[in-house]
Amino acid sequence: MPKAYVFTRYGGPETEALVEVDRPRPGPGEILVAVRAAGVNPVDWKQRTGFRRPGESGERVFPVVFGNEAAGVVEEVGEGVTGFAVGDAVFGNTVAGGYARYALLAAAVTAHKPAGVSYADAATLPVAAATAYDGLRQLDLPAGATVLVTGAGGGVGGAVAQIARAFGLRVVGVASQGKKDFVESLGAVHVPSGPGWDERARAAAPDGVDAVYDLVGGEVLTQAAGLLADRTKLITAGAPQQDVEALGGSRVVRARTAAVLDALADLVVRGDLDPHVTRTFPLERAGEALRGVEDGHARGKAVIEVAG
Repeated sequence: MPKAYVFTRYGGPETEALVEVDRPRPGPGEILVAVRAAGVNPVDWKQRTGFRRPGESGERVFPVVFGNEAAGVVEEVGEGVTGFAVGDAVFGNTVAGGYARYALLAAAVTAHKPAGVSYADAATLPVAAATAYDGLRQLDLPAGATVLVTGAGGGVGGAVAQIARAFGLRVVGVASQGKKDFVESLGAVHVPSGPGWDERARAAAPDGVDAVYDLVGGEVLTQAAGLLADRTKLITAGAPQQDVEALGGSRVVRARTAAVLDALADLVVRGDLDPHVTRTFPLERAGEALRGVEDGHARGKAVIEVAG
């Protein structure tokens, strides 16, 4: 039987296990893929603790397979699925977990993987990079505008900086001093995080910032709002909706479409977006991959690679 990395109940790392599972069968609108790579994201371990995205309902059935994005080869297509055939290389959002030998993808949020994009890179696009892309489209800034990104050294933040540069925007990235070189390599102006960061941001952008893309929340979000004349240009993927709305801003609205994935893959092919996969792990070491993300200090992206 194929293996998968799961959590058996809500809680901490002690709930995780590598187990044998039945091979999934695709339902209507679903695609079964033999996984080649799965992206690792903070939302993965948060779901283990019971976290639910806004609008999510229903009870999870344990064991739950980790992972919200994957890339692989089509093994089977479900009823009503068009445009995909057995043997196609694809990537997309998972229906029931990606840390596994086989995974189900939602056909509506699955795209063909270009030959010039590796499975590892493709597997990082549906969550972090797509969140970055959706937020920047939501801000709808003209070329030449300045966007400030809090948490610029993480997976989403790094993607925001690169995509914003591809859109012709100037980027000011707030991150720890240890991530200075990384943030600057993305074409952003680095502002060290920590007490007084907002004053340092004002000095780095003396003409002001036109928008804020927040990935931290809390007091950082409040301080970031103070940098804006137009609070409608304040968006967050790092704070609850009520927190950002109280400041005049909004949460990032996710499009969740294959068209967004196609656009991201094109950015990778053109060299405008590097997913910065810094660590890869076999499925047997998925727990180690999660720990690296859960500690909150990861740089770039971690990927679980599954042998073909």
